[in-house]
Amino acid sequence: MFTSRMFTRSIFVLTWSVLLAACTGTPPDNLGVVNSKLAACPESPNCVSSDSLDESHYVPAFKLEASAELAWSEIKSYLHAQHNMEIMIETTDYIYVESTSTLMRFVDDFELHLRLKDGIIAVRSASRLGKSDFGVNKQRVDDLYKTLNDKGLVSEAPKPI
Repeated sequence: MFTSRMFTRSIFVLTWSVLLAACTGTPPDNLGVVNSKLAACPESPNCVSSDSLDESHYVPAFKLEASAELAWSEIKSYLHAQHNMEIMIETTDYIYVESTSTLMRFVDDFELHLRLKDGIIAVRSASRLGKSDFGVNKQRVDDLYKTLNDKGLVSEAPKPI
């Protein structure tokens, strides 16, 4: 009886571990900046980007209202303070973050691109898996924007024409 219970528990733990690991997906191969732009969003509604021409995926870029160094430093501090976000790539003008949901361990890709000549920070947040994200990616961008805006570091950049 003891062995049977141990076996059942082991199978349960193993099954959930495999299922949760499957939720992470693999990082997309289109991350980063190409021709001064972040990757386009897929057709699915689980992505937002300030570079999107499609209204359903568009979010405003962050217009710099303070020095780029100060805003960039504050962004890094904010990201480090988030329990579910890990900076994977960081350069002088680009940050790539993996954000993992607490319960199901879904991983989203969050990118920020500092464009000094335009005076903005472009943003993109996208789910790796699934179709809908229940607004999580937009909320992630909005939360960072609100934090920076409350400190007077950014405002909403006008939509490019």
